[in-house]
Amino acid sequence: MTTTPATVGPHSRKKVSYYYDFDVGNYYYGQGHPMKPHRIRMTHNLILNYGLYRKMEVYRPHKAICDEMTRFHSDEYVKFIQNIRPDNILDFNKQMQRFNVGEDCPVFEGLYEFCQISAGGSLAGAVKLNRKLTDIAINWAGGLHHAKKSEASGFCYINDIVLAILELLKYHQRVLYIDIDIHHGDGVEEAFYTTDRVMTVSFHKFGEYFPGTGDLRDIGAGRGKYYAVNFPLRDGIDDDSYETIFKPVMTKVMESYQPNAVVLQCGADSLTGDRLGCFNLTLKGHGKCVEFMKGYNLPLLLVGGGGYTIRNVARAWTYETAIALNQEIPNELPYNDYFEYYGPDFKLHISPSNMPNQNSSEYLDKIKVKLFDNLRMLPHVPGVQMQPIPDDAMDVDRVVDEDKDNDPDKRISQVQRDRSVADERELSDSEDEDGDNRRNHANFKQLSNKRKASSDAVNGTTVTQVTKVTESTVIVPSTSDEIASAAEATTITTTTITAAATENGSTDEITPSESEKIITTTTEEVTKTITVVGESEPIVAAVAAASADESAPIDGMDTSETS
Repeated sequence: MTTTPATVGPHSRKKVSYYYDFDVGNYYYGQGHPMKPHRIRMTHNLILNYGLYRKMEVYRPHKAICDEMTRFHSDEYVKFIQNIRPDNILDFNKQMQRFNVGEDCPVFEGLYEFCQISAGGSLAGAVKLNRKLTDIAINWAGGLHHAKKSEASGFCYINDIVLAILELLKYHQRVLYIDIDIHHGDGVEEAFYTTDRVMTVSFHKFGEYFPGTGDLRDIGAGRGKYYAVNFPLRDGIDDDSYETIFKPVMTKVMESYQPNAVVLQCGADSLTGDRLGCFNLTLKGHGKCVEFMKGYNLPLLLVGGGGYTIRNVARAWTYETAIALNQEIPNELPYNDYFEYYGPDFKLHISPSNMPNQNSSEYLDKIKVKLFDNLRMLPHVPGVQMQPIPDDAMDVDRVVDEDKDNDPDKRISQVQRDRSVADERELSDSEDEDGDNRRNHANFKQLSNKRKASSDAVNGTTVTQVTKVTESTVIVPSTSDEIASAAEATTITTTTITAAATENGSTDEITPSESEKIITTTTEEVTKTITVVGESEPIVAAVAAASADESAPIDGMDTSETS
């Protein structure tokens, strides 16, 4: 059976943007707590060792700030999350009860920064999709679907999904949210329960199970009536049964609602063997949902979610990254930093257990019929009135058209350029790997330092030339009155400083002599050569400049430099 709509080519290549912050695995909910951010680091490491990073753009996301979080969450709640720490819990006793922080949602070191990373990745992915700079955005650190406007819930503090959907709504009339976590996506459904611009679809375990919402009869309210779709499931559903409900329901939803963008929450606690789950899905059954929705060729944001058997979480999200990239990956796991976690078989795919499937075909068909009846009640495809598009949530991921947006005469700091680039420590070969050409961080740093210091040993002294270049500038001796008068008539625009470091480490600053003048010329081309002749001979610097067109304006000069 094909896993994509018949009208769409299943193998069309898509541009994929992947968001990961190397700090995310350092956060720790506490001893015995089932939520372990370390699983995201394991996923990333597996993605690297499968070589999937070569097929997509890898970004370190901007950390969401307070103003971005309060587009959904209340100011008081975000301020509370920002200020509370393990060492000042006693000062916030009343607020902890009010905001449901304490047991399931503990206070841990770096809580606010963890929320910033999670929300920042989903927001950045939404901005990237809005600007049509990518087809699929992935943030496995996101998917925290239980968080409410003023309340933490189910290990979730900041609802990155709601924030991302609000961002997508700036450019898209209708956004579809799909949740395949074993728990109902109550936080997202609640946020959009009364609007027709977002349809929420959740496939989840229902009946004496957290969070207790997501009944078949929960269909939305007001303008949002029939725009909340819930498929309650029982224990033990397997791949085949899941496919018989997911594809027909989502096909009908796509026909009825016709969304402009899709957000898919890929919670991995619906997999077999999960520490908190009770479904019996394998990676293939879970991944077919991603493959099916990808086939509609709509802007797609993939986020993480639940998942508490962390070795299977890493397997699933790596496999689904490969699906997004249309890449086949072998079942044999490559050696990686956490290889021992995947024993005893060290395979990618997992086998279903022998637990009984309590979802009979009659039960599933009955639910499907009811959902189809509800979808037929949709009056029409909703639209919105034309209006100006609000500013993006954050000024990130604009490297592609950076030169167009920025003043070419304005310096862009390295910090700004590096803000959205993955840390090199995450892209290094281990000693046991051969030939992936990923740079070892330590070696690359040493090599870079050697290249930057273009120094030559002359008479036991190291001479290093550091030049700051702006316009077309040369330094010449003032050997004639004509040159001296030209120097007085021009503007000094740059300075060249040469520092001589002696063997004992002292540094003397050498400035141009009084007999030298700094002259800004209107030359079209400057050729600069530095030569060292022998150990006992001085350094000779020769600067040759071509004559300029006197009528050419200074702003139009050619400042190209060759050596």
